[in-house]
Amino acid sequence: MVKRNQNIYRFHSITEIHKAFGLPKPKHPLISLLRYDENNPFNLSIIPGYDVISFYKVAFSTNNSSGRLKYGQGYYDFDEGTLLFTAPNQLVGEIEYEGDIYGYILFVHPDLFQKYPLAKNIKEFGFFSYSVNEALHVSDDEKEVLLSVFHIIDTELNNRVDQFSQNVLITQLELLLNYANRFYRRQFVTRKAVHNDVLEKLEFILNQYFDKEKTLETGIPTVQYLADQLS
Repeated sequence: MVKRNQNIYRFHSITEIHKAFGLPKPKHPLISLLRYDENNPFNLSIIPGYDVISFYKVAFSTNNSSGRLKYGQGYYDFDEGTLLFTAPNQLVGEIEYEGDIYGYILFVHPDLFQKYPLAKNIKEFGFFSYSVNEALHVSDDEKEVLLSVFHIIDTELNNRVDQFSQNVLITQLELLLNYANRFYRRQFVTRKAVHNDVLEKLEFILNQYFDKEKTLETGIPTVQYLADQLS
């Protein structure tokens, strides 16, 4: 079992995380798709033990490696056909794994779809929340569907950018999220969510606060306000 080191780092841009991975600059500053296989396995040892990123991340494991990832104050178990979703400013760390990890890592900065309906709708995809305390485990058929979407995104990013590129990328991103939503519903159709984590409660309180635009009346929530809400 391999563990990452315990350093903490914040990545503000996709370019920064490419540098940390020892990769060349991304072909697009707001979206990047990394692919790892038997010729290029993912080396977790070069990544800080805990990180907070300013963009969305979707990690898709496609081989039979196994391990676990600390997400907030809980853990995700992962193996072949597992997807992990994280949103901007969430804490991720303490990855433990056995064997090489193959698959895809998709980074998407919110600025990519800022002027699109997805900017508002992405909040509806609950798997980006701390309250979802299990990774998505897909079947072989579902895996093939998701791989086809990743392949289109990869092809688009490696083609010459034109006036339609951004629309195509966002369309594929929405398709990926909608498929994930369907597969999550299938996985958790007989399960109930458990909301007992401090980070889950804090995330919910902040989302409610900003959705109701309380900042216009009372400003940014204070530490005392949050402490009172969390009891």
